[in-house]
Amino acid sequence: MRLRILKIVSIVVLVTSVEIQAQQDAQFTQYMYNTVVINPAYAGSRNVLSINGVHRAQWVGLEGAPRTQTLSINSPMGKRVGMGITVVRDELGPSSETYANFDISYTLPINDEGTNFAFGVKGGLYSLNVDFNKLLIYNPTDVAIQQNNVNKTSPIIGVGGYLYTDTWYVGISTPNLLKTDHYTNSSVSKASEDMHLYGIVGYVFDLNPDLKFKPAALIKMVKGAPLSFDLSANFLIRDKITLGASYRLDAAISGLAGFQISEKMMLGYAYDFDTTDIRGYQSGSHEFFLRYELISRVKGKVSPRFF
Repeated sequence: MRLRILKIVSIVVLVTSVEIQAQQDAQFTQYMYNTVVINPAYAGSRNVLSINGVHRAQWVGLEGAPRTQTLSINSPMGKRVGMGITVVRDELGPSSETYANFDISYTLPINDEGTNFAFGVKGGLYSLNVDFNKLLIYNPTDVAIQQNNVNKTSPIIGVGGYLYTDTWYVGISTPNLLKTDHYTNSSVSKASEDMHLYGIVGYVFDLNPDLKFKPAALIKMVKGAPLSFDLSANFLIRDKITLGASYRLDAAISGLAGFQISEKMMLGYAYDFDTTDIRGYQSGSHEFFLRYELISRVKGKVSPRFF
């Protein structure tokens, strides 16, 4: 009974409140392996054709909770140009969002020590569908829910910068520069999304020939919403097994594991333990990551990149 009440309250607040001006983009615990979704400058930076998929089930056990899937393909196209395609589908209660983007990057070598700066552009379409018939409505005569279902498509334009070597990286990006009015119902209900700004940073320490350590951080900012901050620490053992943990400010503590199944394929998993007030109504979040790459060899060695 409490789950149903929570579902009603959370979804109605999300989609029929008087005004919602800032909604958070879909979040990922394993963002460091799928950076191109938030930063187009990452496209082609691994110097291989890279295919990445993520499935995230958030707040398992809570009916109507977020479910997110992503698929991205990116590759270098010559020495300096990278290209890719990203698709994200995010479901929450009666609403579903789909992002389809084309990514292109251009890389400039900064020095002879292997420092590169890439600039990227993301362009595509955003689609929103809201089916109000899926809501559990206490008062069918409420003016706030007397509106037709929503089906809307709008353009996406995003940009990003990415400075990196084989051992560290710094990036800043916004997946969409355009403010989008999702829907309005006169002065009764309104939802719009402001520009999200992302910052990422990471460094790889070679502790010994068989062990690497990488601390990393992600900051997400958007008008009208609290600052989102992720801090993670991962160990790479013999270039085969990744183990680590992550902390999301005022939101969750996570455990991460990754397995390099073969030279071309990596499987990752993350579990989030929620630290907010809803932790008693759900059993955490599960996230699965799969990467397949067509490895290119240079002098018989595979790229040592840990990101």
